[in-house]
Amino acid sequence: MRTWTRFLGVTAALTLATGVAAGCSSDDAGTTSDGKVDVVASTDVWGAVASAIGGEHAQVTALYTSPAGDPHEFEASAKDTAKVADAGVVVLNGGHYDAYMEEAPKGPDAIVVNAFDLMEGAEHSEGDGHDHAEGEAHEEEGHDHAPGAVNEHVFYNLTVVGDVADKIANALSEKDSANEQYYRDNAGTFNKQIADLQTQLAAIKATDSGARVAQTEPLAGYLLAEAGLEDVTPAGFQDAVEAGQSPSARDVAATQDLLRDRSVRALVYNTQAVDESAKGLLDIASASGVPVVDFTETLPAGVTDYIAWQRANVETLTSALASGAPSTP
Repeated sequence: MRTWTRFLGVTAALTLATGVAAGCSSDDAGTTSDGKVDVVASTDVWGAVASAIGGEHAQVTALYTSPAGDPHEFEASAKDTAKVADAGVVVLNGGHYDAYMEEAPKGPDAIVVNAFDLMEGAEHSEGDGHDHAEGEAHEEEGHDHAPGAVNEHVFYNLTVVGDVADKIANALSEKDSANEQYYRDNAGTFNKQIADLQTQLAAIKATDSGARVAQTEPLAGYLLAEAGLEDVTPAGFQDAVEAGQSPSARDVAATQDLLRDRSVRALVYNTQAVDESAKGLLDIASASGVPVVDFTETLPAGVTDYIAWQRANVETLTSALASGAPSTP
């Protein structure tokens, strides 16, 4: 994975100390001046989930909102850290994806919702080697990047996202018991929409189970697994792109061959983690007639709703499989 924790030793040491001083000034920490629960999320993806639950009774702030940049490279400012310190509810991805949120001081009564810790086998969130030294090779730790393998992109795991929604409802209810039913109703509606998305994925699995796809990095592994698809990209290629390193010539050639031979039905392309090797796959996919599915790590421009974002992703994937090259053994 990318070395997005490298700034913590310098930047965080400065911003966290400044942020605590700025963030502890509120007389009513955790609520806004108009009585709403103050919620801070690491990215607009988790902010959208929190907004769906909190509605008109919560003020939700997302720290990272760029539709084009790389969220792994985000460096929290003193102002950002102060917002975390003031929040009544903090929503983060975890798994060292947004390490600045994990490390930032929280208020003594803040409730933290960590999505990665809701994964089955949440013990992996601590001490499992996910926090790599810069340049450390993934192969040494034997990571499996097959669809469904544990990775930090849990916002593509619909079951976990639904669990996060329930946890947010619990947290908001604890902070604002007068509106508990409102939060729980919103969580119920959200989870029904999650179930509808899972029905669409089940339809893909029913018709295309085992279909082979490629990814530029293991971004959508959970979603692909639920759809019954097989990511056959060489792990070394994905590891290198994710780490911001150059893939080996062997892994590049093997990935390119998947597209040239039309042995995959689609190329899943992370538009926010791009290097020259990943870009080169686009031309090959186009020339070979392999559909490209653009996926992102934050909400696309003009999109504010998590369900709408994932619905578009599932529909685009469905269309790509319908038009893509048939898989070959």
